[in-house]
Amino acid sequence: MSTVTKIVPFGSGGRIAETARRTLSIAAEGLNALENQFSDREFSANFLRLVGVIMNVRGRLIVTGMGKSGIIARKMTATLTSTGTPAIFLHPADAGHGDLGMITPDDVVLMLSHSGESNELGPIIQYCKRFAIPLLGMTARPHSTVAASSDICILMPDVKEACPNSLAPTTSTTIQMAFGDALAIALMEMRGFSADDFHKFHPNGRLGAQLVKVRELMASGGDVPRVEEDASLLDATIEMTRARLGGTAVVNGKGELIGAFTDGDLRRTVTGTRHMNEPVGRYMTVQPVSVSPEELASEALRLMHDHNITLLFVCEKDRLVGAIHMHDLLHAGVA
Repeated sequence: MSTVTKIVPFGSGGRIAETARRTLSIAAEGLNALENQFSDREFSANFLRLVGVIMNVRGRLIVTGMGKSGIIARKMTATLTSTGTPAIFLHPADAGHGDLGMITPDDVVLMLSHSGESNELGPIIQYCKRFAIPLLGMTARPHSTVAASSDICILMPDVKEACPNSLAPTTSTTIQMAFGDALAIALMEMRGFSADDFHKFHPNGRLGAQLVKVRELMASGGDVPRVEEDASLLDATIEMTRARLGGTAVVNGKGELIGAFTDGDLRRTVTGTRHMNEPVGRYMTVQPVSVSPEELASEALRLMHDHNITLLFVCEKDRLVGAIHMHDLLHAGVA
């Protein structure tokens, strides 16, 4: 007898898997219903009004919701904040105990409630009406208190819950989450929110590392190994040893990158009949791979992998401005 059979009295592992599949199928139906809502003229118009109000708010977007809707509201707040829309979560249970004071006349409130009738939302609705704070509602009930009280109401599709008792919020919270992402991305694109802006809000962790630019990690100034093309192999070797990057740039009189000489080039040179007083220009790699300081560090790492090298020189309009080693990229968490 399998372990699954022992702990699940109602059937086999196949039935459990079918339940999971059915849950996902119902969720997909809910997402399709939400997508289809955008074909409705009134829904689309309300969405555009919602975006316009949030875009023009002088203060912050106060996002609120109770229970499972509150959890979705927290996630929505985090996504909005990280993509350029100043937002903060207000817990309805705390609102009536002093936290209403966080709402200023410059703010706008976005209220999530599937039923539109959570009692805890009452004080926030009253406060918004008393002080003329714009109230944006998200609910599936067109005749609910939230819908009637909202200046702009987004009517979510009344979807089937995956719960067999139609009680536990499942599909309804899935589409709330998806709508929050759609709203955040729409606002993000309208603001022209770039990868640079995103990195300002995500400087740490793996995600931040993928958005770091070459200029933030490269060696510059006197730390960049360089010799001119008439320098001797000995001079080039000394320069490589000084910088400890495994190679040196070869530049012309204008400081433009014209070649590279690496440890590998040196080994291949000294194993032949070459004399160390010969000019490095004869043995350098012509037109070496280089990268712009404004390029993403992840792109620099890709170039290294593609060309099987560990050192890239950084140029602005052919002029050498820096050098970056694979170790610098890996140490910074770039992958």
